[in-house]
Amino acid sequence: MIKNFVNMVNKEIIKEIMKKREFSELPLKDVERAYSMFERRQVSEEEKVRLTRELLHKIYGAFVSKKLLSLKDKDAEWILRKHLSTRERLSYYQELYKRILENFNGTIFDLGAGINGFSYKYFDKKIKYIAIEAVGQLVDLMNHYFKKEKLNAVAIHGSLFELEKIKKTISIQKGEKIVFLFKVLDALEEFERDYSKKLLREIAPLVDKVVVSFATRSMAAKKKFKVNRSWIFDFIKQEFNVLDDFELGSERYIVLEKRV
Repeated sequence: MIKNFVNMVNKEIIKEIMKKREFSELPLKDVERAYSMFERRQVSEEEKVRLTRELLHKIYGAFVSKKLLSLKDKDAEWILRKHLSTRERLSYYQELYKRILENFNGTIFDLGAGINGFSYKYFDKKIKYIAIEAVGQLVDLMNHYFKKEKLNAVAIHGSLFELEKIKKTISIQKGEKIVFLFKVLDALEEFERDYSKKLLREIAPLVDKVVVSFATRSMAAKKKFKVNRSWIFDFIKQEFNVLDDFELGSERYIVLEKRV
């Protein structure tokens, strides 16, 4: 009885969390995971809602303009400029894709894509692009664009913690495969320590290459981060072949492949 009551209370709290528009189309799994971090705190339900929303905003909403939560017929560059992360990358897309996609003619899997699908115009149109993104409104926005422009691309609404679904999505595609994880791993660690390592171990054997990136400067002040990410850099060097490691704009990119 007590357990059932607690479950009912928790469901109501999660419903309340998701009433806010920016969280209304997140995967339930991600909202529940965020709430579980505060569920046992000796604070009011209102405070649990506030804390969970604060974490979700940090992970999913901090870089997204509210204008992107509704479909609008704007061009790709306008959209890319409305997302802080892609705005920083905008001047470097051509150079970036030339470097990491040279002679590539397969499928890109963009995990935690945000609105990165709007950068499709910067790579070869023969490439197939599959985005997996948690914010449902951004998934709709990308699919609206892909359909309008008749691109070989699709965005899928899903959680990066649904690992088996991700692996299945990757496995059913034929030909060359590459995974993008742009500024994603730090966010995953907010939810589950060392999940990034688990994700890389599971997906690297399924693809030809994985490209991970990390912010090197703060978005607002543009100051160089003093963050020591040795936990992930050392792991990558120990478990994978590093094909490339470079900085471009405010991001560090590491291209890796499974070690035979």
